[in-house]
Parts: sequence; structure tokens; C-alpha cells
Amino acid sequence: MAVREFHRQFSGVESAGTMQAAVITGPGSLIVREVPRPIPGPGQVRVRLQGCGVCASNLVPWAGPEWMRFPTEAGGLGHEGWGIVDQVGEGVGGLAAGMPVAALFYHSYAEYDVGDAGAVVPLPDGYGAKPFPGEPLGCAMNIFRRSGIRSGDTIAIVGIGFLGALLTQLARSRGADVIALSRRPYALDMARKMGAMETIRLDDKSAGVGRVKDLTGGKFCDVVIEATGKQEPLDLAGELVRERGRLVIAGYHQDGPRQINMQLWNWRGIDVINAHERDPAIYTQGMREAVAAVMAGELDPEPLYTHSFPLSRLDEALNATRDRPDGFMKALVRMQ
Repeated sequence: MAVREFHRQFSGVESAGTMQAAVITGPGSLIVREVPRPIPGPGQVRVRLQGCGVCASNLVPWAGPEWMRFPTEAGGLGHEGWGIVDQVGEGVGGLAAGMPVAALFYHSYAEYDVGDAGAVVPLPDGYGAKPFPGEPLGCAMNIFRRSGIRSGDTIAIVGIGFLGALLTQLARSRGADVIALSRRPYALDMARKMGAMETIRLDDKSAGVGRVKDLTGGKFCDVVIEATGKQEPLDLAGELVRERGRLVIAGYHQDGPRQINMQLWNWRGIDVINAHERDPAIYTQGMREAVAAVMAGELDPEPLYTHSFPLSRLDEALNATRDRPDGFMKALVRMQ
């Protein structure tokens, strides 16, 4: 959405009513303000949000790097929203007021958000009040598709947060054997519930590599998914891939350059896949696939929604996502 269009929609021109929206005012600081509700333009939809997931990609802006500009726009950084269609713009077909939807909009730390109809995915009846953060669920489906996992494959997933746990479920649904690796005992417990064959606590990198080598008879893994966005787990992931295997980078590496062991990657002849999408249509496709997977019983994200906060406590939700207290998997912000 163009900046001019966004400001028109949030400036109060033609606005009917107000809403509460979070504004991040500085590093680790926010307020909730009353602002005009946005107005959908042609081809757009307004959603009355029931909630919004908190994404780990928010943490770098929340910390306040030099490139970050404060204050943020109303509702800014929130992009995992779901709720009820409230109003449709001119020319929108297939969506109507009252429909439960997930929406890939970008100002969803608010009671309402607006965006292109093509970024809206209908949900089954009754899902308006049930959590469905579409963007991360769609992201998991897109990564899974890119990974090329087949029945009988041995898979290692390095990093069992929300994304790693979802991918564990999906790999098991495909008939693969999953080895889950994480530093957190709670995450490993969750991985077992999601179907992991083996779990390895990452207290010692060498021991972790040795354990995977033993489990695979010295061959290592057909597919390894790195799901942390950090240098050390990326290093480890490369060591777990068998010759002519596949390394899938699912972690969001946004905090600086990375070094890789090209000698090892080259010697083993591995395929490396950067499984991040940038095409909005592919994001939305993944969200639709996530709805189908949930309905088919292949994906059950609800046990992973471990922490819930009102919009007024978004700061606590962001801090929990950063600090990962015991028992944490995914924080949701629920609108009242």
C-alpha cells in the first residue's frame, strides 16, 4: 500500500468511528491510542480483528536498531491478524461483511485493519473467535512445500519454536522421521507431542552432531531445516545434512551477515534452499493451504498458542516472545 493511501485511510477522512491501535514510541516502549478507523478503498477489505499473533521478526524493530524510525504508524508491525470482515470496498467479490477471515495486512496491532482483498483468506464458520494467525501458518506451509519432504525421509529440525513445531507436525503427516533439536527442554517436550521420533538438547554442538550421526547410521539426514535465524544453529544444521541432501533455511536472519562452511557444503554436494517468500500471492496460497491442513487434521496449531495478552499489554507479549519463558511457544494479542 502506498504511504499516501495509508495516510488517507488513517487520517480520519470519511472515517466512521475510532479504534484502539498500538504505536511503538521507542525501543521497548509503546502506547495504545485512539485513532480513526481506516476506510477500505476499491479492491480492499476492512477486518474487525479478533486477534493478532506476535512474530519474532518484530523483535529487532522492538529493540530499536539505528534504521528503525519511531513512532510507528498505528498498528504497525502487526501482520498475523484474524477476525471478521467488517466492510468491503468497491469491486470486491467473494467476501462479505460477517465472514471470518485471516488477513495478511500490516497494521494489525489494532482493533481494525485494512488491505487488499487478495490478502484475505476465508476461514470455516466459527473461526472468527478462534485464533488463526494466518501468516505464520502459511509460512510453515510454504517452507514445507519447498523442503520436498517425502515419506521415509529422515528430517532434522534445528530450533523448535512455533515454526519448528509446526514443521514437525507437517513432516510427520508426510511419513517422515523427525529429529528435533533445541536448547529448551519445554520445546523438546512439545516436539515429542508433535510427533518427533527423537529429541536432542543442544547443550553441546559436537554431542548433537554425534547423536544424529549415531541415529542415522553415519549417513546424517535427508533434509535439515534451520528454524532459528541464528549463526550457530545454521552452522550446526549444515553438519547434519547427508551427502546430496537438502538444507532448508527457514530462520529469519535479519540481524546481520552470516558466514557459512562452504567447504563442507561443497564437499557434501548439498542443495541449499532459502525458503522465504516475497510474493504476496504465494504467502496467501500458503495461508489457504494452512486452512485446508487444519481442516484435514494434518496441522493442529492450537496447543502452541501458549500465551495470550490484551492489546494494552502488547509490550509484555513482545518481551515474552524475546525472552521465551518456560512454557512459551507463541504469543497472541486478543482484541476486546
